[in-house]
Amino acid sequence: MTEHTKTDGLPGLEPPLQVLERSRPRHERMAANKIECNACPVLCQISEGKTGACDRYANANGALVRVDPVVLLRRTLGRDDARLVPFAPAGRPADEAMTDGAGSADEALADGEVFVTGIGSSTTYPDYKPAPFIVSTQVDGVDTVTVVTEGIFSYCSMKVKIDTDRFLGPEQANVRCRGEVVGHVSTAEYGSQMLSLGGVHHLTGGSKKEGRVTLEMMLALGNKGPVELTIDGGSQVVVQAGRAPIVNGVEEQRMRVGCGSATVGIFAKQLFGHVDEVVVVDDHITGVLSEHQAGRCLDMKASGIRMRGRKSTPGRYFQVANPGTGWGGTDLVEPLSVIEGWDPAVAWPGLRLLLTSTTGEHAAWYVLDADLVPVEAEMPAAVRAVVQRIGENCEPSLSTVLFLAGAGGSLRAGVTENPVLLTNAIKRAQVNVTLGGAPAYVWPGGGITVMTDVLRMAEGSFGTVPTPAIVAPIEFTLRLDDYRALGGHMDHVRTLEQALRSGAWHHDGAPTARRWAAPLAANPWPLGQGPVLG
Repeated sequence: MTEHTKTDGLPGLEPPLQVLERSRPRHERMAANKIECNACPVLCQISEGKTGACDRYANANGALVRVDPVVLLRRTLGRDDARLVPFAPAGRPADEAMTDGAGSADEALADGEVFVTGIGSSTTYPDYKPAPFIVSTQVDGVDTVTVVTEGIFSYCSMKVKIDTDRFLGPEQANVRCRGEVVGHVSTAEYGSQMLSLGGVHHLTGGSKKEGRVTLEMMLALGNKGPVELTIDGGSQVVVQAGRAPIVNGVEEQRMRVGCGSATVGIFAKQLFGHVDEVVVVDDHITGVLSEHQAGRCLDMKASGIRMRGRKSTPGRYFQVANPGTGWGGTDLVEPLSVIEGWDPAVAWPGLRLLLTSTTGEHAAWYVLDADLVPVEAEMPAAVRAVVQRIGENCEPSLSTVLFLAGAGGSLRAGVTENPVLLTNAIKRAQVNVTLGGAPAYVWPGGGITVMTDVLRMAEGSFGTVPTPAIVAPIEFTLRLDDYRALGGHMDHVRTLEQALRSGAWHHDGAPTARRWAAPLAANPWPLGQGPVLG
């Protein structure tokens, strides 16, 4: 009798899909006291008690852990609540880790009082895993869910707005950090100069050093630290979010009240009767009051002034000087050089002339002598008061740093098995997108391109991986029913209570503790809010 042993094709014997929480080591020669970190493509082999190249993951007694605690925002935060609280280890009664030592966690479970941020939460890499925290809670009686992760962003940049009249550099000029090109000068805006820093081209498209310096520069700016930059053909500038820029060693004070034309118009009536002519020197539009529409409306007498530069419209002149760090963002040290001369048939001895910059930081008073030559004199008190008012109307000069990132890629798989549904839900305003609890502006068009002010994010929100790429928190909050409808990972939805007790759903590379933080007063509470859509 023949014995049959072939089983091919028999039902129920197909090998099951095996999803490992961590992959097997790349080779068997790895030392026994090391573990391979799976949290990013670098795959560091970490010895016991050490951290990986990113300093974010460590080998703690043979287990891979996220070094930093996950940060939770709490609307009402007591003085004793900010302590670090460990999560309950697997198998341990959860109540021991729930009390916070102050019994405060029970109160925190009240509707909508707690928001789990992506800061310290760990990541979804290699991108088929559900997000580490998918937390359900109620907001005004509505079941919601917040999907939380730390995104690894190669496609990201910093947009920097520098409030200054000083010339920083020509548009498209390279911006350097420690000699490496890390961005470029973008367009000038009203009273500000824009820089575009970082981006995938500099992170991965150049030399290894360029990528490393770009990454360090972006990390410092994102975490609200200072960065020194030099611009080809321009200035050296120190930038720090929320601080005044320092241009060529001088801290900027004022953002201009407007261009020369706007300044003439704003203060025309206040100067009328005290002056015969006003010239507001500006890098973009230099204003001349008697020719300007404001002067015409005041029926001012023509002064006979002849200006240098290119006349745009009456009383508005372009290119009276080169850009610089002198009067009104020009290279002028002697402001009279913008005046070509006077029409002797119109001008008269004794004509009173005010020259000022758009910030009022530079101002001078002249009277024409018998030869129609301006002679500097002491400025009358009434005129000086207007110049001071120009200064009063200038807002403080600041540096603003916006983080811009494309989140339309793989991290969406941590939210849903069909990633495009998340994108579509955001565009339908069903999903609020925040970064570390800070509101994010969602750009129009395809994908999920978000932008937020780093000052609105919690301290230390940004990290790096040496691929190189920036690590930043991101959260998606929506109704639980909508989450189910877009194919969310419902098997990994956990209540806030569960998340407070034992942390992330996974155990490999998860944070071991949580930390409370108070939300910034300027930020709307992220739960129950719609997205900021473009």
